[in-house]
Amino acid sequence: MEFVHEVTAHLENKPGRLAKICSALAHEKIDVRAMSVMDSNGKSVLRLVTEDLEPTTKVLTSLGTEHSHAEVLAVELENKPGAIAKVLEKLAEEHINIEYAYVSSGRIPGRTIGIFHTSNPKRAWKILDEPAATGATGSNGRHPLHSR
Repeated sequence: MEFVHEVTAHLENKPGRLAKICSALAHEKIDVRAMSVMDSNGKSVLRLVTEDLEPTTKVLTSLGTEHSHAEVLAVELENKPGAIAKVLEKLAEEHINIEYAYVSSGRIPGRTIGIFHTSNPKRAWKILDEPAATGATGSNGRHPLHSR
């Protein structure tokens, strides 16, 4: 688990716009670790995590693409059913809101990376860094949400 820099850009929702950005990143040999694209009121919202923030922002600036960046939590997960649910339940039990999340393939076979933007990143880190609880209840004695 680590904090990583995520770049958010708002793009015109038209053919070739995303391809142009990804091609420019590839030309600069920038490895995209995770990416999410979705439509929002006629614009596309691109979120991506790369190995190095500065070259990524230079590419976007050179293309005239407005962007911002934030720290998000990258959590390595097993690539199996229920892995994301466990993370989300732990955070929900502690009343931490997931503002958005997406998943990317991991570097290690059988693993994946979850990208989480939460209402309280430092607290989320602390909760997810705690050893796994034993038994049917969480570390605070609460039952998982799906059993309520």
